[in-house]
Amino acid sequence: MTLEKKPADWKTYDEFAAGIATNRLPLSAALVGSSYTVQLPERTLRISFSALNRVQFDDALLGSGDDWCEVIEVAPSTYFVDIAFQRHPLKSLTLVINTQSRRVLAVECTVRSAEEAGAEPRVSQQFFAGHLTGRVPSGLQPHPTRDLIGLRTWQTYSPNHTYEHTYLSSERYCWQCLVGVQRGHGDVDMASYYQFAEDQYLFTFREFLIPVASVFFFNFASGRSTGKFLGLTGAGEIANSPAGAFIHKASQTVYAADIAPI
Repeated sequence: MTLEKKPADWKTYDEFAAGIATNRLPLSAALVGSSYTVQLPERTLRISFSALNRVQFDDALLGSGDDWCEVIEVAPSTYFVDIAFQRHPLKSLTLVINTQSRRVLAVECTVRSAEEAGAEPRVSQQFFAGHLTGRVPSGLQPHPTRDLIGLRTWQTYSPNHTYEHTYLSSERYCWQCLVGVQRGHGDVDMASYYQFAEDQYLFTFREFLIPVASVFFFNFASGRSTGKFLGLTGAGEIANSPAGAFIHKASQTVYAADIAPI
């Protein structure tokens, strides 16, 4: 999308994201000193957490390195791990890891050129359900879900950021800003939904009007949403920014089988 195709007062990624991590859960040091081998479809990832914000990794596709990471405990024994790569600045890898069930869900985000993206959102996402090696995983295997379709939530990221989400279909969601610099703005963007465990979901979206995508872990039992944005600022610089909110269920639309969304 070119600037001319956006409303005149449309905010850039860095303008709306400032302060959006105020209500985020704190970082966790629980994984520092631990190492894991993550088995993904046709791909093995080895990670070692050497410090609060450092991870050593070895991956068949991304190579190896020692890079920045964040680890947040989003549910008991369940960690939201976000990794940014110095050698691959246009990519990020987000993992949800349960160290007890051994289940893993990975999301790789990539900022593409306008030419490569074409009519699609600039930031693409790929999803991989896997497990930690060492013993047989237990519990629910992460999978795409329709559970959120028809749900409307309020997401309060800070005193200056409240957004309403409506999860329209298996491919799209609608948002509007109720409080904040984007107040009155709203759009329909591409979205994906995965169930990780009972009352635990991964929600992601990819915007059309600006080059940004997000990855969020919803824990409805605790009423917390934990996530990140990857995209380009108004100056065209890459940014991988934290976010987090209190999440409230506002309403639920129930569809008859013969008129259910895709």
